[in-house]
Amino acid sequence: MLALAFVALTLAALAGWKSGDVLPDLSAQGLEGKLPEDMKGKVLLVDFWASWCQPCAESFPVLEELHKKYAAEGLVIVAVSADEKKADMEKFLKKRPVTFCVVRDAAQKLVGQADVNTMPTSFLIDRAGKVRFLHDGFHGAETKKKYVAEIETLLKEKP
Repeated sequence: MLALAFVALTLAALAGWKSGDVLPDLSAQGLEGKLPEDMKGKVLLVDFWASWCQPCAESFPVLEELHKKYAAEGLVIVAVSADEKKADMEKFLKKRPVTFCVVRDAAQKLVGQADVNTMPTSFLIDRAGKVRFLHDGFHGAETKKKYVAEIETLLKEKP
């Protein structure tokens, strides 16, 4: 019994994406929607969100602003909806239209791999494809300030 508990705790500690982990191939995750064609060598902001999440609604204008400011320098934003119903996601997006990539993880496969427990949760991935920064939740200007500093740092780095 003790050995089983140890294995469970060890597996729980290994779950989720951590700094230094390599981002899995997003195109192999069964996501609904079209991913950007060339993400290799780009800085990625992967944001997990849901239509029922008020902080997610507050984060979308900030993500759109970051996309417009840094896309030309190599930032790609992929917003991954955890909504079970496509209609819920579409209703949210109708109220908050964005120009960055939005896909849906209806099967919760990627959400599970990343071990997302808070909405929104976002990961900043460097040009080499490694997780560098993690954000649990969205805290307005404080989170925006961190995003800007981290994105600018990652954009300056070479793969």
